[in-house]
Amino acid sequence: MDEPILEFGIKRENEERRDGGCGIVFDPLTQKYAVGRQTENNSFRLFSGGVGADEDITKGILREVTEESGLYDFGHVEKIGEALTHYHNTLRNVNRVAHATCLLIILNSADLRDARLEEHEKFTLEWASAEEIMNDFKDRNDKKDNDHWIYFMEKAIKKVAELGYSKINSI
Repeated sequence: MDEPILEFGIKRENEERRDGGCGIVFDPLTQKYAVGRQTENNSFRLFSGGVGADEDITKGILREVTEESGLYDFGHVEKIGEALTHYHNTLRNVNRVAHATCLLIILNSADLRDARLEEHEKFTLEWASAEEIMNDFKDRNDKKDNDHWIYFMEKAIKKVAELGYSKINSI
């Protein structure tokens, strides 16, 4: 049975609807997660973006992950959650509401292609532990913009362990 779709964040005026998703990318070799490091505030972000209504959600999220990170050698891919989320998109300076889908992506390798960032996307690929990511998300969550990412990370950490990929105790 499917889990209920939870709602996160704070509803704001003038929200734009933009459905899409994110990918939580784990490298079993290094036991690290791939994240974007934002240049303007040094914070972490998941690789994410909008997916068109006519685009398959999984293919769209994988496209976003590859475009934003350069990673492409995906092994295990599975949907780990969905959420309705209200947040402020800092990269575009707009309030959003979205039906977000999250994929757990286990890499075969960390081989890279050139990332193809859009002009507003100011971040670089970085590798971090689950604890580092969760601490960053929680430390800068005063406006509840990261609630859905925290929820998805918790699910991903648990799933990575269940699948036997993690050699590290969960946080």
